[in-house]
Amino acid sequence: MAGDINHVVLVGRVTRDAELRYTAAGTALCNFSIAVNRRVKKGDQWLDEASFFDLTLWDKQAENLNKYLVKGTQVAIQGELRQDRWEKDGQKFSRIQVFVENLQLLGSARGSSEGRAPDQGGSTPARPAEPRSPGPQKPADDFDPNAYEDDIPF
Repeated sequence: MAGDINHVVLVGRVTRDAELRYTAAGTALCNFSIAVNRRVKKGDQWLDEASFFDLTLWDKQAENLNKYLVKGTQVAIQGELRQDRWEKDGQKFSRIQVFVENLQLLGSARGSSEGRAPDQGGSTPARPAEPRSPGPQKPADDFDPNAYEDDIPF
């Protein structure tokens, strides 16, 4: 019998600055939410309709990416859905959350300078310059594709 599948991929914009916390055991977790737009036709017009998703990022990824997950930043995430259930004052509650397994930063927050990372101290340091390529190079005339082993080390 085949196993169940729980896989979600979303691309959207962060709706509020991420919140980094630690569990009692010292594990880092980062909570944030994103808005994902879809186009819907209402009458003669196409409109954007947003869906909002709560996400949780864990461990080193949470610590490393927390400072970049500011409102407006575009991200792509891959993860799984989890349902939290609890009871309060005799009433049962639940919510669906995305537990992020992989996150890619796609763009800076709207209105911020391109190529700058947000910083908690108020200043935004510039990203280091990327090395320039010397331009297109022609392949070596003495290249022999058979000179290499078939074993690829990765």
